Amino acid sequence: MPSDNISLGESTFMVEMNEAADILNNVSTRSLVLFDELGRGTSMYDGISIAWAIVEHLHEHPRARARTLFATHYHELNEMEKSFKRIKNYNVSVKEIDNKIIFLRKLERGGSEHSFGIHVAKMAGMPKSIVKRSNDILRQLESDNRKQGIGGKPLAQVSEQREGMQLNFFQLDDPVLSQIRDEILNLDVNNLTPLEALNKLNEIKKIVKGK
Repeated sequence: MPSDNISLGESTFMVEMNEAADILNNVSTRSLVLFDELGRGTSMYDGISIAWAIVEHLHEHPRARARTLFATHYHELNEMEKSFKRIKNYNVSVKEIDNKIIFLRKLERGGSEHSFGIHVAKMAGMPKSIVKRSNDILRQLESDNRKQGIGGKPLAQVSEQREGMQLNFFQLDDPVLSQIRDEILNLDVNNLTPLEALNKLNEIKKIVKGK
């Protein structure tokens, strides 16, 4: 599995791309090509695009027709089976019992539409609050994706609705914070001069210090 090459100033993704390029530039009829989570070192859209294009290249190569095993978490690649006759989807089967996942280590035909990263995190001892929050975010992202497609941008909304360890500044039961809140909410920011803004900031500072 690729890792950063610090001596050459190469990121994990660059190392991964160098290795992939070397494979693709030397593929032959006798090649056995193994790719594991190709594209994970960059953004989701870049990763999907690169992975898709590489699979296309291997499938459409006029001479090589290399046997290829391509393990990926990009569920979008499941769709390639419909358009490329030599592509076959397989998934490792799981069994869910009492909201727990058991990995059966059995390969089955068909693509998987689900990932189990959160279950693995839970099994690894991740704090319960993080596991719960992860499930909440996952449900929202999946819901937004169904409504908006892959081009939707729900992350800003997810960020605004975070809870847990993050305390809401204006909900703390503290009269000083309440006073600061009122000062800020009553500001007409658009009409403040720079000098007035500095004076107001100084007043808020005095409130904090109790002067």
